[in-house]
Amino acid sequence: ESGDEQKPKTDFPLNNPAYSGEILVAAKNFGCGSSREHAAWAIKDYGFDVVISSFFADIFRNNALNNFLLPIQVSDKQLQQLFEAVFAKPDLIFHVDIASQRLEVPDAGISISFDINAYKKTCMLNGFDDIDYLQNIKSAITGFADKLPY
Repeated sequence: ESGDEQKPKTDFPLNNPAYSGEILVAAKNFGCGSSREHAAWAIKDYGFDVVISSFFADIFRNNALNNFLLPIQVSDKQLQQLFEAVFAKPDLIFHVDIASQRLEVPDAGISISFDINAYKKTCMLNGFDDIDYLQNIKSAITGFADKLPY
């Protein structure tokens, strides 16, 4: 029936209040096919600040970082451990520390280090977009330009 499509799917985790939060634990190959920023915008606008997966499409990863959505890539085994921990206890608390590049889930005994591009790490820690970053280093740019021979 057409009326059924208007109702939220009760078995979809994002429609279950037990799985609410600011961190999306997603399956492998997240963002595949999303070559526009709209994918990152939609996830950020939904309320997520972090997406955890065992693989991200490169374009999605870059768009996410440009929009202050942190993609944390973990191994397949670590992702499975996270899923199992969340399904066992949906109200688990995750701690994400960008400065130390650590994801901690203390109640599940999970501690994972993650990689992030150094430039984007600086931007995320300081709330800089690309223009803010350049404004922040304006004196270094000017100093370099002043030393040029022309």
